[in-house]
Amino acid sequence: MIPFNWPYMTGKELHYISEAHFNGKLAGDGPFTKQCHNWLEKNSGSAKVLLTNSCTAALEMAALLLDIKPGDEVIMPSYTFVSTANAFVLRGACPVFVDIRPDTLNLDETLIEAAITGKTKAIVPVHYAGVACEMDTICAIAGRHGLKVVEDAAQGVMARYKGRALGSIGAMGAYSFHETKNIISGEGGALLVNDAQLILRAEIIREKGTNRSQFFRGEIDKYTWHDYGSSFLPGELISAFLWAQLEQAQAITASRMQSWQLYHKALQPLEIAGLLRRPVVPADCEHNAHMYYVLLSPDIERQKVLELMKQQGVHAVFHYVPLHSSTAGRRFGRVHGPMTYTDSLPQALIRLPLWCGISEQQQQLVIAALTQALQR
Repeated sequence: MIPFNWPYMTGKELHYISEAHFNGKLAGDGPFTKQCHNWLEKNSGSAKVLLTNSCTAALEMAALLLDIKPGDEVIMPSYTFVSTANAFVLRGACPVFVDIRPDTLNLDETLIEAAITGKTKAIVPVHYAGVACEMDTICAIAGRHGLKVVEDAAQGVMARYKGRALGSIGAMGAYSFHETKNIISGEGGALLVNDAQLILRAEIIREKGTNRSQFFRGEIDKYTWHDYGSSFLPGELISAFLWAQLEQAQAITASRMQSWQLYHKALQPLEIAGLLRRPVVPADCEHNAHMYYVLLSPDIERQKVLELMKQQGVHAVFHYVPLHSSTAGRRFGRVHGPMTYTDSLPQALIRLPLWCGISEQQQQLVIAALTQALQR
């Protein structure tokens, strides 16, 4: 069986975990955490990066920092992971779902302005497959209406838009280091704070509502409870694992890009034959090869293709069930306008196996299994 994903190890993860243990520092914000913060700030250009225990936690911090309250509205795509909406629903907000673009499957920037009401507080673009949303337009709309932009860049580490790192463009951004992502720590994430006025409060919210971070920097002689917050820090062992990955981030990305390009070239004949559509990457976007998906022709049954590929030993998968069609989505959110492209995806999209280190031979088997399934 060729799995859909296989977590990649650089070889230094266990060594750094042992080093953290030897140093006697296992709680959050130890030396490895600081190294990760510095690396991520340098790579992204963000004013402040704070590691969290998940991307979900980073999005929840963003909702707290924006003082999201019951009755507020937040505009986002429906074709995304549940955490994008949950972070704001937990604060009592209503997710307002708008349709996606047919090319990149990202939030359709041309539909955002019509969805804005007097209750709207934020726009949350999701960079699907590590391909950037049209951020200039989205930020311009937010500026005209006094809204904040929070980038869900869970899939966007090492990807860029017009030269700028994803997650560093809006007021805040959120990364994921889940084992299915490009750069991993098992579970883990990061909040990128790009609005300097939010940095101090972000540190307080992350540290259970206390100014503990200032205390450890020697800026105050004691720390106390200042605001609401929670324990959003990852342990030092997670950060040690992540540091081994960040050291090799460029090489990991290059390896994934090579595999992505192999798929892209090999599947061109199937696209020409009208059996599928390959991913679209706009010229302004430098993606990170987070995933390789195909959109099947409407007359092809997706589940049958997946089953036939599985019979050939290939574990390909579909992706999200649109949030607006879910039980919780109907309960907590609302839809603005037709969801034409969002509704079409569940029956069309297939993600192919892709990880750092997948062999060309394995990829050729995937391609052969897909080709045979489409021709049956």
